Amino acid sequence: MRRVVITGMGIYSCIGKNVEEVKTSLYEGKPGIGIDPARKKYGYRSPLTGIVEPPVLKGLLDRRLRVGLAEEGEYAYLATLEAFRMAGIDLDYLEKNETGIFYGNDSSAKAVIEAHHIMEEKNDTALLGSGAVFQSMNSTVTMNLSTIFKLQGVNMTISAACASGSHSIGMGYMFIKQGLQNIVLCGGAQETNLYSMASFDALSAFSTRVDNPAKASRPFDRERDGLIPSGGAASLVLEEYEHARKRGAPVLAEVAGYGFSSNGKQISQPSDEGCIIAMERALNNAGVSASGIDYINAHATSTPQGDMCEAIALDALFGQSRPLISSTKSMTGHECWMAGASEIIYSVVMMQNSFVAPNINFENPDEYSAKLNIAAQTKEKEINLLLSNSFGFGGTNSALVIKKVK
Repeated sequence: MRRVVITGMGIYSCIGKNVEEVKTSLYEGKPGIGIDPARKKYGYRSPLTGIVEPPVLKGLLDRRLRVGLAEEGEYAYLATLEAFRMAGIDLDYLEKNETGIFYGNDSSAKAVIEAHHIMEEKNDTALLGSGAVFQSMNSTVTMNLSTIFKLQGVNMTISAACASGSHSIGMGYMFIKQGLQNIVLCGGAQETNLYSMASFDALSAFSTRVDNPAKASRPFDRERDGLIPSGGAASLVLEEYEHARKRGAPVLAEVAGYGFSSNGKQISQPSDEGCIIAMERALNNAGVSASGIDYINAHATSTPQGDMCEAIALDALFGQSRPLISSTKSMTGHECWMAGASEIIYSVVMMQNSFVAPNINFENPDEYSAKLNIAAQTKEKEINLLLSNSFGFGGTNSALVIKKVK
């Protein structure tokens, strides 16, 4: 059987602009959440968001290539630079060897709205510029990255709400496992501009705890009042194990299993049954039992209903073995389309450095989370097997099992 390993990781997020910065933030339980005054002016109920530093690509990337990049594409470019560098892959290698790409993205709102503003003001499509169409398409990340990095393999955008990044890794895993590709770039990207999240704010989905932004994201805590939108990008290089060894690439961890399901219920309603099916499928695919899992990176976004359903599912499967559980969204907020990919990076960083990052702000469990072994503080812990959950609107569920390679 072909094994699938991670040989490179790159990240650009509100808790760090690279893997090393992220490692420090995770260990210290340092949140990246703040207030965006422009959101209040625009009409948001909540101005809370993950604070992601705007990228500066001038001097890194030719202007001709920059013009087609939407905001989330800029994040993805920087994350991918780091991931390929870590994997020991340069442009010369990419031009001579086939590499695929699956990347999660579910919106490009800023590009669409800015184009609309130009049309309202100028009434002339010629003034939209040559990059407008490439920035506004949902496949903006994959089309740009495949062009910039000369990728010649499979090329697809995975649009699956907040499970997009996780499903992209699952698809890369399956393509490599089946012998269709040897190397695949996988990841997820999320724009952070105010246009992208207004409709979520309209659902009253966001926390309004503006008096203390660092305390606003409270997964599993009884006092949680909603999620915090966030974003950035996360890139992972997935590679067939023997191919990686022959290349002399670093083997960071193994993708051992992938599970998925669809709730088939109301469009925004979470389901503990759907969570269980995805997790069981991932465990079975990896050939491991629930008792073998050392750590779970929960999807838990800090919403009352979503956290409750996941807690019920986690207790049903892991109530006997009680692995350590934390939601890194307590620090990052909900990174949406990127979250399933970034949380694999967060988890692998923990695995490599033998610690479990804290579920900060977990102060008062409710009747469901009280049954779980939630790490409220950083825990020193050897992690050999971990599970990461990602769930999204429309009932899409994804779970990944990651194994330490010794």
